[in-house]
Amino acid sequence: MKIIAPSSRILAMDKRLLKRIETAGRVCYKSEDRITAISAAPFVSRIIQSGHHSVLEHVCATVRIVCDRGVSHELVRHRLASCSQESTRYANYAREKFGKEITVIRPCFWKKKSPEYALWHTAMLHAERTYLALIDSGTTAHAARAVLPNSLKTELVVTCNIREWRHIFTLRCDRAAHPQMRETALPLLGKMHAFAPTLFADLFEKFQKDIEEKTWMRG
Repeated sequence: MKIIAPSSRILAMDKRLLKRIETAGRVCYKSEDRITAISAAPFVSRIIQSGHHSVLEHVCATVRIVCDRGVSHELVRHRLASCSQESTRYANYAREKFGKEITVIRPCFWKKKSPEYALWHTAMLHAERTYLALIDSGTTAHAARAVLPNSLKTELVVTCNIREWRHIFTLRCDRAAHPQMRETALPLLGKMHAFAPTLFADLFEKFQKDIEEKTWMRG
């Protein structure tokens, strides 16, 4: 059994996205004549501050996320996100390409030497042994998956517009969100902000302390 931490990586994000937003937004105000080489960032900042967020729907970002099945169940509920996810019907973890083992996501809220972590670890090993035994008995992968745990690693490619990414971060970075969801969402917000600070400056400022102090570890 392999135990890993969650991760994320931006796969596609247009470097000219601010210009595209400005081009669309200025149509509303008929101020296209005010477009300059440096006008996009301040215009988009004003758009966000004013709440005119529909203009942000003209640009998208695609991200690859590695998380557990529990977190993925929450992510795929976002209606405006397009998700492609690793399938436990077709991925047979008993095969050589998967190392003949399952991969699980380490729970961030239990210390490695705690009794709770030990119980979780035992449960994961039992799930793996049962899964592999079922496959060995001739059971298909899509039937054997019935015993796979919520901690099972899964991969998603998620594409949505910037307005929806902001909505995701607003909900999933909040302290009311599940710790493992925050463990995924907060670092991703940091990466998005580093790529396009104008689009996420307000959210980054709101959650910066949580990102830097890794508050999701406190469960």
